[in-house]
Amino acid sequence: MTRRRSLILAAIVGTVAGLAAAFAEADPPARVVIAGGDLTEIAFAIGAGERVVGVDATSTWPPEAETRADIGYFRQLSAEGVLSLAPDMLLAAPDAGPAIALERIAAAGVEIRTAPDLPGAEGIAPKIRFVGEALGRAAPAGALAERVDADLAAVRAKVARLGSRPRVLFLLLLRGGAPVVGGAGTEAEAIIRLAGGENAGAAVEGYRPMTREAILAAQPDAILMMASRADAAGGIAEVLARPDIALTPAGRAGRAVVMPGMLLLGFGPRTPEAVSRLARALHPETAAAAGL
Repeated sequence: MTRRRSLILAAIVGTVAGLAAAFAEADPPARVVIAGGDLTEIAFAIGAGERVVGVDATSTWPPEAETRADIGYFRQLSAEGVLSLAPDMLLAAPDAGPAIALERIAAAGVEIRTAPDLPGAEGIAPKIRFVGEALGRAAPAGALAERVDADLAAVRAKVARLGSRPRVLFLLLLRGGAPVVGGAGTEAEAIIRLAGGENAGAAVEGYRPMTREAILAAQPDAILMMASRADAAGGIAEVLARPDIALTPAGRAGRAVVMPGMLLLGFGPRTPEAVSRLARALHPETAAAAGL
């Protein structure tokens, strides 16, 4: 292909892409249902919240999201519940389901857009841009993605100045038996590392039960929990008094951090805030000197 033909083809492709983007911006979906708290947060942050008519149970931020119709847990969707809201589009987390419900929703003529499966901090900007493109808000989404990337880079630079690396154990569930902890490869591990800690649950993979012996051997310096789960366990003081926690350094020092679940693990626009907040809690002696 000659250089002239290449330039012409590139111009045509660019024009088509530009027209497609302009069309998407001009004719966005009017009624949107979202299955994924991080996606809901992004939709509201880029100014598309008025078009959101239904959200899943993890969509707890911003407060306006909780005024929308509840479609249940994003992994246990009901096709009837979603379709009853007459949506034009369903924005879904990568692990939303079950598949049969999604098939029925699509068969009814609802467009389903599934977010990119990019966990952790590296996936935040792509998720923001995905939501912006799907909802015809590409420009504000791009600006938000750039701002979040910049804020996160600034926080990481401050965390790098911290000296210690406390061992942190994330407790997910405490319903009898061995507690379920955040092990290797989890969102909990990712946020702990971003905040300048080490994952004391890394001996297990994923979110798995951890025996009392393993917890004692892990020697966590701090316990980390979502606020809703700490409340369900009777409060963080009750958690620290458990026999499998009380004998650890965290239990003896009464050291625990409790944060809202979506802020802590959502990996959305507020993640820089979450990292800063957790880093300050884990490094109270040096956080101020590091600029946190």
